[in-house]
Amino acid sequence: MRLRDNPIIEVSRKLDCTPERAWELVTDITLPTSADGELFAAEWLDDADAVAVGARFVGHNRNDTLGEWSTTSVITEVEDGRRWVWSVGPEDAQPWAVWGFEVEPAREGSIVRQWARFGAGDSPLRGFIDAQPEKEARIISGRMAVWQAGMEANLDVVAAAIA
Repeated sequence: MRLRDNPIIEVSRKLDCTPERAWELVTDITLPTSADGELFAAEWLDDADAVAVGARFVGHNRNDTLGEWSTTSVITEVEDGRRWVWSVGPEDAQPWAVWGFEVEPAREGSIVRQWARFGAGDSPLRGFIDAQPEKEARIISGRMAVWQAGMEANLDVVAAAIA
């Protein structure tokens, strides 16, 4: 596995709620902060208060290996009620990662999907790989496992908010 291939990870879950309710939940940037994952705080920037193209927010993260860090994200795509996508990293450079939530109607509920794709930007992850190129696949695989666990936890929180 190579970073230059922009690997992607995705999780999905069928939920017992309307697509409108699912959308309301997945567009709350603070909801994942209560999940078991790296993100522990998030807030809107520049007087933004809702998902909209161009809106920015900051996420504060931590884990035992990497410590604490913050990232700025900008929303790059919105299909109201269906999909929103944000880019992580400096706005004037290639993204470090691109993340998204999608909602689609399903029989007796909704399907919610969260996904993330590694970006080509000059991220801290790229620095780790450049320092140990022989471990590139292992480094990426490790981050993908962390991201997947976090996404599963996010969908657990969404499901719990419905119940």
